[in-house]
Amino acid sequence: MGFNCGIVGLPNVGKSTLFNALTQSAAADAQNYPFCTIEPNTGRVVVPDNTLHELARVAGSQKLIPTQLEIVDIAGLVKGASAGEGLGNKFLGNILSTDAIIHVVRCFENDDIVHVNGHIDPLSDIETIETELMLSDLESIEKQIKNLEKKARGLDKDAIKLLADANIIKENLEKFIPARNVDVDSKPFNLLTSKPVIYVCNVDEASAATGNKYSDMVREKYGKIADVLVISSKIEMEISQIIDIEERKMFLEDLGLTESGLDQVIKTGYKTLGLQTYYTIGPKEAHAWTITTGMTAPQAAGKIHTDFEKGFIRAEIITPEDFINLGGEVAVKEAGKMRLVGRDYIMNNGDICHFLFNN
Repeated sequence: MGFNCGIVGLPNVGKSTLFNALTQSAAADAQNYPFCTIEPNTGRVVVPDNTLHELARVAGSQKLIPTQLEIVDIAGLVKGASAGEGLGNKFLGNILSTDAIIHVVRCFENDDIVHVNGHIDPLSDIETIETELMLSDLESIEKQIKNLEKKARGLDKDAIKLLADANIIKENLEKFIPARNVDVDSKPFNLLTSKPVIYVCNVDEASAATGNKYSDMVREKYGKIADVLVISSKIEMEISQIIDIEERKMFLEDLGLTESGLDQVIKTGYKTLGLQTYYTIGPKEAHAWTITTGMTAPQAAGKIHTDFEKGFIRAEIITPEDFINLGGEVAVKEAGKMRLVGRDYIMNNGDICHFLFNN
């Protein structure tokens, strides 16, 4: 698995349409009424990886195992969700299991698709969702503070440190500052607003390449603190129906686009979460693995199996460029381009690895 992200937003902003397009499925019922998504739909998409295909071609691998992106389509939140309005806390809870939030914002006009607030205002829409997430977090952090206060009275050093951080987070939430923007580690508290967010401006087809006045508003206010993508869910639906890669490329070029919304989401998600890829390549299979940037070789080996990390001896490392240009592992070894690395080696994006370990 690569990473998973939850698609959130107000009802009727195009979340389910975008979900259908990104997962190339019709799993979500994209209808023109609020709360059409009653259970969170989950879809998995293969992460596009040209390097993996090239490595498999050179190695003659019988099987390709790319990494995947998991997307969860969460029902539309409304004002008062933290107090149980609409479909309430149930769906706030679904966000907790995701690595990142894709916040879809309506940036298109269409009289045939009702807006839950009666008018198009992307900044107000974002504030509504953020407010509900922060109110939910505020309730959560207040409960955690009470528990930490009891432990701190017993001079528990960890509790004392966590209590100090929790109070700082609480003070900021009361000022409507999300936990992700507070200068303390909020991970131990498992808060909704700790999760990184990617804003997706869902625009009309004519604005897909350039954006419009609504997406410009979002970029101006949030572009310095988060990634803001401009995507047309309608165009993404059309792209998802095109199987041929070259035909898809031509379709995008005709619209003035260089990549699909899926590619944008994956690239941005990897950057936002600090992820990278390494490979294990052989005649049986070519496998892509997703790890966190900064991981050591033993930690990366542990992604394959915990025994690999526990019994790690060393790793053989080859760059994709050498593997492809020289024609495979044997040629790389003969050219003296393979490196032996130890426990302290920090993995580079794209490393081809063979791990040696004790059973």
